[in-house]
Amino acid sequence: MKQAKLLTQAEQKRVYAVIDAHRYKSRNRAIFAFSFFAGLRACEIATLKVGDIFEDDGDVRDTVYLAATQTKGDEAGTVLVSKRLNKALTTYAAAYPRHASKSQAPLFFSAKRGGFSPQTIVNLFAKFYSAAGIKGASSHSGRRQFLTELADKGVNVRVIQALARHKDISTTQRYIDYNESKLRNAIEL
Repeated sequence: MKQAKLLTQAEQKRVYAVIDAHRYKSRNRAIFAFSFFAGLRACEIATLKVGDIFEDDGDVRDTVYLAATQTKGDEAGTVLVSKRLNKALTTYAAAYPRHASKSQAPLFFSAKRGGFSPQTIVNLFAKFYSAAGIKGASSHSGRRQFLTELADKGVNVRVIQALARHKDISTTQRYIDYNESKLRNAIEL
């Protein structure tokens, strides 16, 4: 099975430039943030409710609890909210304050104000990658990037496995990308 492409810094900038030119830029940035800064899958992003992410006072939760029905493996999971994800979510809430007060409403909405299906999230990623001229990237690219960047920073693979919510460590290891430059840097440690 072919792996989703990891984005270079230049490609990431191009994607965000395309997102920023779009009408719903804070919504789309928050969707991408869940993928790139928390490693969520498209199916998990689509099931998020406002109350999963925001406290009653409107503050972003520091931990998101996913019910079994919200995950790929039908097992409940925990997602830790980083500072970068918190910033994207705070910006999103500020752009849509009325939306943020409805705890059972879908977190992300379409122009018709309905929630997104997992396929709609997949299509949204594809749309922005295509508009940015990036081939081989998919809705899973952010998840793969998230896990690879953790490994590049020296985070233990067992910790990465827990953050990815994988049952088997071999699954986590397949997500982590390496190249000759990384191999050369490793032998010089």
